[in-house]
Amino acid sequence: MTIAEKIAWDDSLLPFQLDAADIRGRFVRLDGALNKILDQHDYPAPVAKLVAEAVVLTALIGQTIGFKAKLSLQIRGNGPIRLIATDYFAPIAEGEAGKVRAYASFDEARLSKNLPFSQLGKGMFAVLIDQGTGQAPYQGITPLDAGSLASCAETYFTRSEQLPTRFALSIAAGKSWRAAGLVLQHMPKASPLKVMAEPTDEKADAENWNRATILLESVQKDEMIGPKVSPAELLFRLFHEDVPRVYDPQPVRFGCTCSEEKVRQSMSIYSAKDIATMTTEAGTLTADCQFCGAHYVLDPETLGKDAGSGRSAK
Repeated sequence: MTIAEKIAWDDSLLPFQLDAADIRGRFVRLDGALNKILDQHDYPAPVAKLVAEAVVLTALIGQTIGFKAKLSLQIRGNGPIRLIATDYFAPIAEGEAGKVRAYASFDEARLSKNLPFSQLGKGMFAVLIDQGTGQAPYQGITPLDAGSLASCAETYFTRSEQLPTRFALSIAAGKSWRAAGLVLQHMPKASPLKVMAEPTDEKADAENWNRATILLESVQKDEMIGPKVSPAELLFRLFHEDVPRVYDPQPVRFGCTCSEEKVRQSMSIYSAKDIATMTTEAGTLTADCQFCGAHYVLDPETLGKDAGSGRSAK
């Protein structure tokens, strides 16, 4: 295996379908993209692991939203880990990369050696989709009571979209992070996949789905992460009886959309008095991006509702 071949398997998402069953899926491996996210912060191990899981889920779910759209996960709890926020920015055009970013908020003093998911406490798992075309954003929420982030995502699809879904995740930490995820979805009766699936009766559908999910549960964590087994090889190992059909892989990269212009836009709703309360002793206003760590230093006189009008901050 050459270095080029190994790199081609990393930071990529592979869509597929099982031609002999009404099932579609995606497989993702993240290496450099995940490390760029986690390198922005010095997260304790349980926080970093949950962020990695959330990023994998975000990429797996986000691949279906279409060009130019944005999918976000917001995981909020009342435990030591208060928030995990992720974004997936769909490619602008075919062949381009999808982009992911993430950050977490937590109370380090309250963290324990308990399982990472349990340290979220009670709260919500929310999926938000912004198509960016003037349509109202979509939001689906499920409680944090399923035992894992993957199980919460499965509950979301079952309840909000009536789409039976199963995830398998693998996260490995060392000098660098590697992560992988695989999702299967049982398509509704109106799906075009039904045309190819034989037989198509309900009993056979149920048998196909049960077989596929049992095979998914048998996948080895090191197989998923690689690099000895390629994504396509893994899919054929698992689902060869159902004739997996793989499509072109999509690259996934770290990406942040913050900019000085967006900071200025967010400040435009504030009055001169509000801006004054945010101004430092040095006479500047600063803003930090929680996703990428970018630091912006701005002149308060150029911000807010009254910018450029000779306002007084008194």
